[in-house]
Amino acid sequence: MPTIEKPILVVITGPTGSGKTDLSIQLAQRLGCDIISADSRQLFHDIPIGTAAPSPQQLATVTHHFVGTLSLDEYYSAARYEEDVMALLPSMWEKSPYAVMCGGSMMYVDAVTRGIDDLPTVSDSVRRHVMDLYESEGIEGIRATLRNLDPDYLAIADPANHRRLIHAIEISLEAGQPYSSLRTGTVKERPFKTVKMMIDYPRETLFDRINRRVDAMIEAGFIEEARHVYPLRHLNSLNTVGYKEMFAAFDGTMTLDTAIERMKKNTRVYAKKQLTWLKRDPSVIRLNPSTSLTDALAALRQQ
Repeated sequence: MPTIEKPILVVITGPTGSGKTDLSIQLAQRLGCDIISADSRQLFHDIPIGTAAPSPQQLATVTHHFVGTLSLDEYYSAARYEEDVMALLPSMWEKSPYAVMCGGSMMYVDAVTRGIDDLPTVSDSVRRHVMDLYESEGIEGIRATLRNLDPDYLAIADPANHRRLIHAIEISLEAGQPYSSLRTGTVKERPFKTVKMMIDYPRETLFDRINRRVDAMIEAGFIEEARHVYPLRHLNSLNTVGYKEMFAAFDGTMTLDTAIERMKKNTRVYAKKQLTWLKRDPSVIRLNPSTSLTDALAALRQQ
C-alpha cells in the first residue's frame, strides 16, 4: 500500500449476511491491522451463534476488539462505543496506519466516523422506569409518552422501532428537555480518514444468503443457545431478531418451524432497513461480491 499522511479507518459495513466478517479478516491480514467490531449484539458473550459472531478460529487469526466483552445484563450505548473506540484507536495507529471496522450497526459506525451529540448518561432508575412502561403498556404506551415529551421527534421517528422511541424517552426524562432539542447533527472532526465499503449483492442473492445462514445457525446449535438464555429473555440485549422468535416458540405461541421461518423473514426486513440507511450515504464504496478483496485494496490505493 502507498505511504499515507493520515491514518485510515476502513469500514466494512453493509446488510446482515453480506460477508462482512470474511472480507474484514482478509483485509486486516493484508493491511497488518486489527479489527474493531461495530455490531451492537456481538458485544455480548453467551450468544455467538445468534449474533453470527466471528468463530474462535477467526478470532485467533486477527485480533478483534468489542466481541464478547459484555455480560447480557450490561448496559451499552452508541455514545459509550464512540468513547471507547476513540480511546482505543491511538494505540492501534502505533501498529499500523490502518484499522478495519466491521459491522452493520449503523448508529455505531456513525458514532465513530461522524460523532454523535453529547447526551446525558441514562440512570438505572430512568431506564427501569421506561422499560416497565414498555412492558406494561407496549409500543402504544411508549408512543403516547413520547407524544407528550417530544412530539417533534415522534413525528420523524420510525413508529415501529421501539428501541429508538425508548431511547428518546430516556434522554428526554434524564435531560429534562426534549430529545430532539439536543440533536444537532454536527459532524465532528476526526484525526483519521474514513473509507467505507460494502459488498453489494443483488437483493435476491442477499436474501437467499440470509435464509441459508439461518439454517446454518440452527444446525450449529442456535436453538440450544437460545434455550440457555431463555430465563434472561427480559434483557434488552436479547430483544433482537432470532431470540425473540425462539422465545415465542418456547412460550408456545408459535411452532418451532414457524419461528425459524419468521426469523428468516425478520432478518430480511432488518437487512432492508440497513440497505435503506446505506442509500443515504453516497461515500460508501460498493464492492463486487466475486472480487471484493481486490476491489477493496484497489480503492485504498486511490486514497
